[in-house]
Amino acid sequence: MRDYYEVLGVGREASCGEIKKAYRRLAMEHHPDRNPDDPESEEKFKEASNAYKVLSDDQERAHYDRFGHQGLGAGSGGFQGFNGVDDIFSAFGDLFGDLFAGRGRGGGRRRAQRGADLRMDVRLSFAEAVHGIEKEIQVARDVPCSACSGSGAKPGTRPQACETCEGKGQVLHSQGFFVIQTTCPTCRGQGSIIREPCNDCRGRGVEPEQTTLNINVPAGVDDGQTLRLAGKGEVAPGGGPPGHLYVVLHVEPDARFVRDGDDILTDVHINVVIATLGGIVQVPTLGNQCESTEEVEVEAGTQPGSHIVRRGEGIKRLQGRGHGDHIVRFIVDVPTKLSKRERELMEELAQEMGEDIAEPRRIFQRKRRRR
Repeated sequence: MRDYYEVLGVGREASCGEIKKAYRRLAMEHHPDRNPDDPESEEKFKEASNAYKVLSDDQERAHYDRFGHQGLGAGSGGFQGFNGVDDIFSAFGDLFGDLFAGRGRGGGRRRAQRGADLRMDVRLSFAEAVHGIEKEIQVARDVPCSACSGSGAKPGTRPQACETCEGKGQVLHSQGFFVIQTTCPTCRGQGSIIREPCNDCRGRGVEPEQTTLNINVPAGVDDGQTLRLAGKGEVAPGGGPPGHLYVVLHVEPDARFVRDGDDILTDVHINVVIATLGGIVQVPTLGNQCESTEEVEVEAGTQPGSHIVRRGEGIKRLQGRGHGDHIVRFIVDVPTKLSKRERELMEELAQEMGEDIAEPRRIFQRKRRRR
């Protein structure tokens, strides 16, 4: 299988606009309507369309850049190639306007309507977002009618080709030198007429269903990101390709970690003794579903707000190799209450260091007398 960038004739750093321009040129050159009964051109048309479908999608392109063709289809909704030319017309019809909607082999081509896209929200714990998880979700969507197999016609019958548009779904109107193409008013663009509708779906060809789907949430996702499950949306009436399901992820915060991209920040409270003399403290880490701890050394003389960086101990990068960093910041806690013995020791330390520890009230009175 050829490299997708090679197929489109662009570099790996090409912008979205350059990729779109390259695909449009190749697709128009090898379009089946311009090359009737030419299997080689049709294959090149499909190859270019597969390449554009992947490289025009940021998430799919990132997977492809990292893993190549093996990375496509590895997760939920991964693109695995178009099944046929009609699928390409359905996906990219708006990109070429009349080129895809109009002239086709045999006098015309009816573009199949794609099913509706769906959206649902899924909540994740912080640990699930960091380490990834397979989740089971319930989706209410339209699926092909079980009684008529999605045709919309009563069992034992089938839809009839529309006589007005001859099955094309489009009609042409001449106005002087111009020819205008519009949706057929009889079949409303379907290309067929159902004489005897199915009793179960009333001719729609679809019925509602509660579906259970398993989604693979990759490690490293962040709050607000979206997973696309291709073809898991609603089925279109009339047998068109299904829409997509978009899963919006909502990640719950964790009081122990603050996320900044692929890096995480953890505040660790230490007392003045540890900050002064140094020591060992336990720090929460991302291991074992964010339940692990590691010993971290505090250097003598650590100042409030000082930090250390645990390289590569942050969150896995979604669109690259390796992990971010874990930044541990030290918060020095000053005691507000001391025992008698603790105060005596602090006073001895102050005397040793030459510090004046007179009561604040006495210091204030002393200043007033000087005035």
